[in-house]
Amino acid sequence: MTDKSVDTNDIKISARNVDVYYGDTHAIKSVDVDILNHTVTAFIGPSGCGKSTFLRCLNRMNDTIDIARTTGDIHLDGSDIYAKDVDPVQLRARVGMVFQKPNPFPKSIYDNVAYGPRIHGLVANKAELDEVVEKSLKRAAMWNEVKDRLDQPGTGLSGGQQQRLCIARAIATAPEVLLMDEPCSALDPIATAQTEELIDELRQDYAVVIVTHSMQQAARVSQKTAFFHLGTLVEYGATSTIFTNPEDERTQDYITGRFG
Repeated sequence: MTDKSVDTNDIKISARNVDVYYGDTHAIKSVDVDILNHTVTAFIGPSGCGKSTFLRCLNRMNDTIDIARTTGDIHLDGSDIYAKDVDPVQLRARVGMVFQKPNPFPKSIYDNVAYGPRIHGLVANKAELDEVVEKSLKRAAMWNEVKDRLDQPGTGLSGGQQQRLCIARAIATAPEVLLMDEPCSALDPIATAQTEELIDELRQDYAVVIVTHSMQQAARVSQKTAFFHLGTLVEYGATSTIFTNPEDERTQDYITGRFG
């Protein structure tokens, strides 16, 4: 389901005819969608509708599940991300991911952020690495909170800080796309508000895709919304339209709370 109002120059990721199977289970059914640059796209829908499964197609995280099989075409800047010569690890440097539960490495705050640039060989020396760490923590709105304790463990931070550290870690590899799978569901309201503000800032530099179970959050942070139901992409368009004037009755029923 594509949005006819989209300028093709703005398309960062294009998905066509994407199906995902877990063994015999058909989890995602023939999904078509365009993810735009400098835009927050929200995936909404009831639990188990396929939104997280589809999100994980975009950086080949489903490859890590033995029984998962993905078919169809997904292109990043026009290149097939499932082509045989594409290294999924390198792809994930370009398409970063932040998970539902903050998952800092059992390392220092500094080493959490430095990990990606080190393994991908993105920096030539310690001075460059220091600069990337500082810049990433600033982008994640937490430099001032942690600059005097970079050697302390990331696991010692509060939940909201841990999630922002994971965002800093994801953006340290200079990705082009940032995927977020329910990034606020484990956070308190204050940390959620801070993270939402950060998401809005990040779209200036990235295409951001967020899976959320909160329609209020989708309405607050996204410009585009895709509604999934039973593994199908039912409707995709401008967030304001999806929430005020949806075309499909299933979208209307979900938004008004008749199911979900």
